[in-house]
Order: sequence, then C-alpha cells, then structure tokens
Amino acid sequence: MNVIQQILEILKYILPSIVVLIASAYIVNKFLIKEIERKQMAIFQQNSEKSMQMRLQAYERLTIFIERIRPMNMISKLYSKEATAQDLQLAMVQTIRAEFEHNISQQLYVSHQVWQTINAVKEQEITMLNRVGSSLPMGAPAADLIKAISERVIQQEEDAPTAIALEALNKEAKILLFENR
Repeated sequence: MNVIQQILEILKYILPSIVVLIASAYIVNKFLIKEIERKQMAIFQQNSEKSMQMRLQAYERLTIFIERIRPMNMISKLYSKEATAQDLQLAMVQTIRAEFEHNISQQLYVSHQVWQTINAVKEQEITMLNRVGSSLPMGAPAADLIKAISERVIQQEEDAPTAIALEALNKEAKILLFENR
C-alpha cells in the first residue's frame, strides 16, 4: 500500500502540471498559428501592391511604345533631308521592331488580349509602312513617303491601330485600378 500511496502522491503533483503544460502548449500553438497567418497576409498584401505597381508600369511602358511607333512621331525623329523614302521606311520599321523587342517583357503583366492587340498594332504599322513605301519609286525622296503616310494617317484617324491599342490599354489599366481600391 505504501508504494501505491507514493505513486498517488506523485500523480497528485504531476497530473496538474501535465494539464497546465498541455493547455499552455495549446494556447501557444494557437497564438503562433494566428501570428503566422497575420504575417502571411501582410506579405501577400505587400506582394499584391508590388504586383499592381509593376502591372501599371507595364501599361505605362506599352502606352509609350504605342506613342513612339505612331508614324508621325517616328517621322519627326527619323526624318533627314538627304534620306530616300526607302531609307526612312527602313528606319521606321527598324524602330518599331527595336521598340517592340525592348518592351517584350511587358507581356507578363498585361492580359493576353491586350498583348495580342499590341502585337497586332506593331504588325499593322509595319505592313502599312511597307505598302506605302513599296508604292513609291526607288530613290524617291523621304518627303514623298511622309506625304503618303500623312494621307494614310488622316484617312484612318479614328480607326488607327495605335488609337485602338491605346484605348485597350487605358480600359484595362482603369479596371486594374478600380479592382484594387
């Protein structure tokens, strides 16, 4: 009996300690889980803000790209009195391709539809330049190309591929801004 009384006496002290230990471990575990969730939420929010900033920067860069490949904007930068129509045409096509390659990574941040629009605009502008350029005689002055492009741009004014692309970029950027308010 003496041994049983000693075991019971020991259990009298150990059992409450075990219960307190289990309860403490449970409370600490719950606290740690809540703290981890709170930190994960904060990291997610930071990443979301950074992602939105990067997406908005992509829209800005693609807007600049579209503005830079507008025929009249390129002419003002590339025109030279000595150049032939073919020289100017080639310079404009090369500028469009270089600008596009410089901005190709922006496709990661915009919708597939907007990227397809940007790509289509690039191709349409190159095609237009090549058609207008090929309609002129070899060695024609650059001024003849400028005149032909100007006439084409005036005809297209509202339906210009660049105007359509800018509208698509603007629309999607506004949707992104309003979704994240």
